[in-house]
Amino acid sequence: MSMLKKALERGLTPTNIINYASLQVMTRWGRFYGTLRLRCKALFVGVPIGAGVTAHGPVGLMRWPGSHISIGAGVSLISSWRRATAAALATPVRLRTYGPGARIDIGPGAQLSGTSITARSTAISIGRQALLAPNCIIVDSDFHAHWPPEARATEPGMEGDRPVTIGDYAWIGLNCIILKGVTIGEGAIIGAGSVVTKDVPPHSLAVGSPARVVRSLVPDEDRAAAAHVNVHAAGLITGQATGQTTSAVQPQTPQGGE
Repeated sequence: MSMLKKALERGLTPTNIINYASLQVMTRWGRFYGTLRLRCKALFVGVPIGAGVTAHGPVGLMRWPGSHISIGAGVSLISSWRRATAAALATPVRLRTYGPGARIDIGPGAQLSGTSITARSTAISIGRQALLAPNCIIVDSDFHAHWPPEARATEPGMEGDRPVTIGDYAWIGLNCIILKGVTIGEGAIIGAGSVVTKDVPPHSLAVGSPARVVRSLVPDEDRAAAAHVNVHAAGLITGQATGQTTSAVQPQTPQGGE
């Protein structure tokens, strides 16, 4: 009663209190039930899960015999529009491997919302505390041969499969598609709706279809300091290769001669 009294004193109407209470019950129950379902399913299909993993809504785990799926400690898997913050979800989270050599590794603390990850014959790795906004798709394959056209429906073209790596602390925006063979560097950001077909350097912003790097995320002073270190290191390497020393390490001649 004291909590209700305080809420009313702050100007909260009974309707607002009921709405807030409903949201809290929905969130807590959804997380409890989703996590319980995930852990039971993972136990049956042989998917190791770290401590503190939570799921809100159903999570699809489809592991081919001999393949590998792992979910690191503290990972959050959001598969319900009730829990998703930025947008409604088109589908639940789905992790699927198609062959005995395929693997999917979700790093500690990563957050996935309605993400679909499909590894057919190689590896897809999501880094530590990476953020994947709603409705992203990540694949390691084209799933059909490019040539000849009449064989596309029957030829899998597995020789073209390539691994995908998303670095630690990367942030993938809404509705992005990450295609085979891509490496997204540590701390990079991919703008919403982008289609990533090539590597993205660490700490950079890439947008568009196909995604292109538009700027560095490193502050100017940090970038200048890094450039100074790189130039100095390059000078030392060049000096060692030519048998000479750079001015930074060049011995001083005594004043007045010998």
